[in-house]
Amino acid sequence: MTPAPSAPQTTGTAPDRTAPDPYTLAAPWAEELNRDVEEWDAREEFPRQKWKVIQRSGLLALPFQTQYGGQGGTLTDTMRALEGLGRTCRDAGLGFCASTQIVSVGVPLQAFGSEELKSRFLPRIVTGELITAHAITEPDNGSDALNISTTATRDGDDYVIDGGKMFITNAPIADLFLLYVRTGPPGPFGLSVFLVERDTPGLRVGEPLGKMGLRTSPLSEVTLDRLRVPAARRIGQEGAGFLILDHVMKREILFSFSLTLGEMEHRLERVLAHAKSRRQFGEPIGAFQGVAHRIADMKIAVETSRKWLTGTGAKVEAGQDAAIDIAATKTVVSEANKKTALDAVQIFGGQGYLTATGIERDVRNAVGGTIYSGTSEIQRNRIASLLGL
Repeated sequence: MTPAPSAPQTTGTAPDRTAPDPYTLAAPWAEELNRDVEEWDAREEFPRQKWKVIQRSGLLALPFQTQYGGQGGTLTDTMRALEGLGRTCRDAGLGFCASTQIVSVGVPLQAFGSEELKSRFLPRIVTGELITAHAITEPDNGSDALNISTTATRDGDDYVIDGGKMFITNAPIADLFLLYVRTGPPGPFGLSVFLVERDTPGLRVGEPLGKMGLRTSPLSEVTLDRLRVPAARRIGQEGAGFLILDHVMKREILFSFSLTLGEMEHRLERVLAHAKSRRQFGEPIGAFQGVAHRIADMKIAVETSRKWLTGTGAKVEAGQDAAIDIAATKTVVSEANKKTALDAVQIFGGQGYLTATGIERDVRNAVGGTIYSGTSEIQRNRIASLLGL
């Protein structure tokens, strides 16, 4: 599990290479992170006391510049830390909240925001004191970000925003939102991005939406009704929203599916232990080819996912064109996660079907991965288009 070589550091201070591998950041907190996971999942409730554990771990500070309280880590460091969190923490919803916290506001604010906004908000984002969300998806425009219908109209020194967002992760608990809105005609130069605090008049957060998996990661609708935002709260130039979105989505996929890789590692370890200890017809069930081949395929899936993530992460870190790689990585890892979760149920048999083992929860969580951040179908369309088809 050696991390891919890092490109030269261009922002922040390079981390101390004598420090522990970021993969181990979450390990000391495993007992607290995994306490009563089934109960939290059943209640579909965000576990705030566990969020405090995530804060104490230092993981949220990893990719941010030291002048704002961060650790100056690289993209690869952050991927490693999130992989370790996925391996350690059985609450996939909590991990998803942490990944969203890092990438939704902090990453674009650091890269594109004004010094005034960075100084004001980044130190509290880095500590997790302020929980963040980005509002991109709309009821009628899921993956079609270029045709966002939420509008921002200039009015003196302000913008007035009207519209609505859907399926916004962290929205019910967020203190800060990054809103992607249309300030020009449809297309790549018509989007802009604004940083808005929760209590701003005109911003209304809906009730949490019940869902199949990732139940401790709350999401809801966000309604924007004559929301007045100062122009100084714009991130980047007017019309730079697509550039910012591209920067964010690459990292959203790499970070959230590094979590997934860690979850797959843990699942493989559980399945191996079960196949060696569970006996039927006088033999461990791992001795039967039908079981052994499923486990071999799970190992292949884990290592294939690792290669795609590390290779793509290295290209993004080096500033190389990684558009096809990002789409392929997202597709490969999300579909591998879903398949290995279903295979684990089959190997565990009746026990896998019970909620107490947590395997069925893995299946529910895995299904979402083929949908969020662009469905598998959208990713294949993107690859085909980039190949000239």
